[in-house]
Amino acid sequence: MRSKTIFIIASLLILSLLSACASQANKDPLEGINRGIYKFNDVADKAIIKPVATAYKAVAPTPIRKGFNNFFRNLGSVTTVFNDLLQFKFANAFTDAGRFVINSTFGIAGFIDVASMDKIEFRKEDFGQTLGYWGVGNGAYLVLPLLGPSSLRDTTGLLVDMHTTDPITYTHNIGEVRLNNQLRAAQFLDKRTELLTATDLVDEASLDPYAFMRDAYLQRRASLVQDGLVPQEFIKDDFEEVEPTPAPEK
Repeated sequence: MRSKTIFIIASLLILSLLSACASQANKDPLEGINRGIYKFNDVADKAIIKPVATAYKAVAPTPIRKGFNNFFRNLGSVTTVFNDLLQFKFANAFTDAGRFVINSTFGIAGFIDVASMDKIEFRKEDFGQTLGYWGVGNGAYLVLPLLGPSSLRDTTGLLVDMHTTDPITYTHNIGEVRLNNQLRAAQFLDKRTELLTATDLVDEASLDPYAFMRDAYLQRRASLVQDGLVPQEFIKDDFEEVEPTPAPEK
């Protein structure tokens, strides 16, 4: 099973590397399949996932929800530190490692974000961003079942992170399958609860929510790869220059 997973990750990584040399003219060559998966996700979300997340938000007190959100963000710091090192961002790796240690100890396993109280910046890095940092292109845009927007590069990164630096995966590796499943379910619910307001706005404001989500995802990922700087090509695509209107002749 493990060798099969390694083979899948390696195959996706090779495809991602090849995509760096491919034309980016068509960012969504799998649009037909993606729209089908998007529709499935949308139906499942509205029928089951969103109502559960809404109920959780209504029932659970804000400090409880915030605590679990802090807990999962703190676990993600392990992945962030690893990818800081892969990108040679050693100062960031030191700071992010310190953040993890502070929250894991003084913050009671991360449920309290003590580091933010001390004005330590929160950063998030993953292997998809690392590949982008070293010049690997997005590859084809993908919509993953239940997980939503991704790309060939970022799906590769997700698999690598899950099987190398994700502490939740460790619980599965040591035979705690039930605990692993519970943590995954809680993590998924936490993420969906965070997005309740955002998805409502997308549905209300966009004529084509699928295209809106795709473009927003690709722009956000490109910005993360460049540490918050939005690439110029996105600015040109989204905002056409408007020539000044000449003054009427008198």
